[in-house]
Amino acid sequence: MKEPLILDGRKVSEEIRSKIKEKIDSYKERGLRDPGLAVILVGEDPASKIYVNNKVKACAKVGIKSFKFELPQNTTTQELLDLISDLNTDPEVDGILVQLPLPPQIDQQEIINAINPSKDVDGFHPQNMGKLVARTEDGFIPCTPLGIDLLLQHYSINLKGKDVVIVGEGFIVGRPLTLLMLWRGATVTVCHIHTRDLKRFTLQAEILISATGVPHLIKEDMVKEGAVVIDVGISKKDGKIVGDVDFEKVKYKAKAITPVPGGVGPMTVTGLLLNTLKSYERRERL
Repeated sequence: MKEPLILDGRKVSEEIRSKIKEKIDSYKERGLRDPGLAVILVGEDPASKIYVNNKVKACAKVGIKSFKFELPQNTTTQELLDLISDLNTDPEVDGILVQLPLPPQIDQQEIINAINPSKDVDGFHPQNMGKLVARTEDGFIPCTPLGIDLLLQHYSINLKGKDVVIVGEGFIVGRPLTLLMLWRGATVTVCHIHTRDLKRFTLQAEILISATGVPHLIKEDMVKEGAVVIDVGISKKDGKIVGDVDFEKVKYKAKAITPVPGGVGPMTVTGLLLNTLKSYERRERL
C-alpha cells in the first residue's frame, strides 16, 4: 500500500514560529517593547490547563510576554468582565485569550463580546466573525481555521474548485472554517449532528475536515480514495489520545492526512502567535 503524505503540523509550526521569533527579535533590537498576550483560565479543567500551559510556553519561545490569570471555579461573569475591562486598556497587552469552555455560571457570549475586538486574538468577537463574512483582511481569523489554512498552503494543497466537506459546525472551528474555505475558492458542504447519512456526504469530499471530538467517527468506508483528510478532533479512547478519524485504517485511502496529536493542534497555537504579532504590529504601527 502506498504511504500517504503526513501533514506534519509540528514541523510546519516550527518553521513559522522561527520566522515570528526573528521578527520579534528585530523589533526588540530597535528598542521596542515585547508583544504581550493575556491568557485567562477559569476553573480546574485539566485539558484547559494543558492547553494554557502550551500556549504560554509557545509565547516564551518566540519572545511574546505572557500575562497568565488563573481564576477560581466559582468566578462570576462580572468578576471576569472586570478583569477583561482592565486588560482592554492595558498598553502592554496586545491580545486577550479566555480559555474555553467556561464554567456554567459564566455567560460565555457576554465575555467574548466584552473583549476589545482589536485584542481578540482568538477571533471569536462578532466584529471579527463579521469581518470574516465580509472578507476583509483586517480582522482576526480564529486560530484553528487559520492554522489549517496555513498547513494546506505549506503543502501546496490547492482549494480552488475542490469539494470540501466539514463535519462539525461549531463557532470555534466549523463556521469560521467554512467561510475561510469559501475565501479560497472551495465548494463547501457542512455536516453536523443532525445530518442524515453522513457517509453520503463524506464520500464526496476531495478534502475532508472533521471537528467533532467524537473518537474515530470517520471510518475507512466514509473516505473517498485519494482525499486529503484533516483531523481537528482530539479525545481519549482506551487511554490513548485519538482524533475524529480512524487514522491507521483511513491513511491508506488518503492522499494526505494529519496525525493526532501533531497535526492541527500545533498549528492552532501558531495561529494564536501570528494573531498576537499582528495585533502588536498594528499597535506599534509597524
